Amino acid sequence: MSVPLPAPARLHTGDLARVGFEGLRGRPLRAVLSALGIAIGVAAMVALAGIGAVSRAGLIAEIRALGSNLLAASPGRSLTGQDSTLPAEAEGMAGRIPGVTDVSAIGLVSDATVRRNDRINPAVTSGIAVQAAREDLLGTLGGTVRSGAFLNAATGRYPAVVLGAVAADRLGIASAGAHVWIAGRSFLVTGILNTLPLAPEIDRSALIGWSYATGLGFGGHASTLYIRTINDRISTVYELLAPTINPRNPAEVEVTSPARELEAEAAAEETFDALFLGLGAVALLAGGVGVANVMVISVLERRQEIGLRRSLGATRRQIRMQFLTESVTLSALGGVAGVAAGLAAGAGYALAMGWPLALPMTAVAGGTGAAVVIGALAGLYPAWRAARLTPAEALATA
Repeated sequence: MSVPLPAPARLHTGDLARVGFEGLRGRPLRAVLSALGIAIGVAAMVALAGIGAVSRAGLIAEIRALGSNLLAASPGRSLTGQDSTLPAEAEGMAGRIPGVTDVSAIGLVSDATVRRNDRINPAVTSGIAVQAAREDLLGTLGGTVRSGAFLNAATGRYPAVVLGAVAADRLGIASAGAHVWIAGRSFLVTGILNTLPLAPEIDRSALIGWSYATGLGFGGHASTLYIRTINDRISTVYELLAPTINPRNPAEVEVTSPARELEAEAAAEETFDALFLGLGAVALLAGGVGVANVMVISVLERRQEIGLRRSLGATRRQIRMQFLTESVTLSALGGVAGVAAGLAAGAGYALAMGWPLALPMTAVAGGTGAAVVIGALAGLYPAWRAARLTPAEALATA
């Protein structure tokens, strides 16, 4: 008398996936290395986007701290192509424009050079310009002094100099009280400025008193005017500035907005971010190839397991879902690790620079999503190959 055999047990997809992960746990090093490729790609994308976002946020914060209502006017070129000059009354004329709150100026002392001492070759200027400066320049620019004090009515009439941040570094001077050699005479360094993002030309300059500069061949014409305006009048002042300063030849006056130029520069950096994201995507793709390789090898090594499950009643669809789930999970874990590493790099950079933290949510979502998509694509062929095996074929080739 024959005894009836029990019907094959049906396994749920969740059970298959849970059991299937034991195959990856049995090969931890291979799985970790594959996930690491995904993590490196995502981390590169998120870190580069995060550092770029932090840099732009820091720059915008500096611009807002210094004020976006600063304009600069400088002489352009005449119709014949020669350098023009600003009229001597340019400062006073600019101050009469409605909406202007402050006006200051610098003037280039073209025949003077700065040296650390008189034993250095006069031709070695280190790119430092000597500028005559008004006493209210620092207040108009919203700058600060790192060491010493800025020029005033007393020091501006004597051989005293204030160095910009870059000029001080190039001369090797860290604090006020030192002496430098300008136009054949010794000058006392009475102050050193902090960096001025809105006026980088000041950073590379040695500033002396306006009245004292006239004795060094300075003709009294400003080379750059700095104009502060009321915030809601900046566009109007921008349009009126050139014809007001030089009514006869307004085309020979160049008016710029330093804050807008810096903001445009920050926007231009997004082009480089796209390049870096592309490099991260290449690394991410390489990680996806690694995941696909692991899953293909996993199918070859687990044929007996696949045949056994098919014999127990697992359908082709369940086998496909098992291997596809493993591939997606492996990639997703790498993506999460990469996002965490990338955000940590961005946060560390923001902390080191003292800038506000700006999270690149697009890169975070895109990196995680890309990891999942690449994991799914990498698992398609291994899952299809595993599902094609019949129980007899899988057990016979195991």
